[in-house]
Amino acid sequence: MPRLSGSSVLVLGATGGIGGPIAQLAVDRGARVAMVGRDVHKLEALPLNGPRRALDLRRPEAATEAFSFAAEAHGGLDVVVNATGVVAFGPVSELGVDSLEELFLTNSFIPVFVAKAALNVLNPGGTIVNISGVIAEQNLPGMAAYGASKAAVRAFDEALQREARRAKINVLDARPGHTETGFASRSISGESPQFPVGLDPWHVATVIVDAIEADIKDLPSSAFASAD
Repeated sequence: MPRLSGSSVLVLGATGGIGGPIAQLAVDRGARVAMVGRDVHKLEALPLNGPRRALDLRRPEAATEAFSFAAEAHGGLDVVVNATGVVAFGPVSELGVDSLEELFLTNSFIPVFVAKAALNVLNPGGTIVNISGVIAEQNLPGMAAYGASKAAVRAFDEALQREARRAKINVLDARPGHTETGFASRSISGESPQFPVGLDPWHVATVIVDAIEADIKDLPSSAFASAD
């Protein structure tokens, strides 16, 4: 029986291009899934059964609220998937302070807020998943600040994995390549460059969900190579 069967899962960023498929796959594998997103209308439109709550996770206390809501709904919590994120493009010289703050608040601070709350709530044997992305392996010009915000997540996860062992919690850092979610078109600053055709979101979600069930600790970009 798959490890997710009967487990309680919280997906943060459940309305996103990767978070949504992860939530659906977890349900398909028998998990009880709670969903969090910033847009209440998008949350309500998700074609899944399960509790959901609109929260702005940029507020430090919102992570605690999300965990309390999910744990109360399902009588405990086994897995949290953090699929939140924003992107910005353009030279560093043209990046506004507001965009820079938003990048690090959303991409770097939210994983810390989430981990801090998760370690007090997750059941032993639980899993924390962060999606840092291939940019955390090799940064690129025109994406320097975005890449730095994601590299911070990867570095955080590396140390968090060691700390979380004491609570018998696994930390999974996932680094998929460019994925066809429309994420790049929703940049908070600058224009997206021309990317080659990216990965299928359902393929990326499947690799991540398989890794959760297998208690894998690290998913480098090479783990997402398509079988085609």
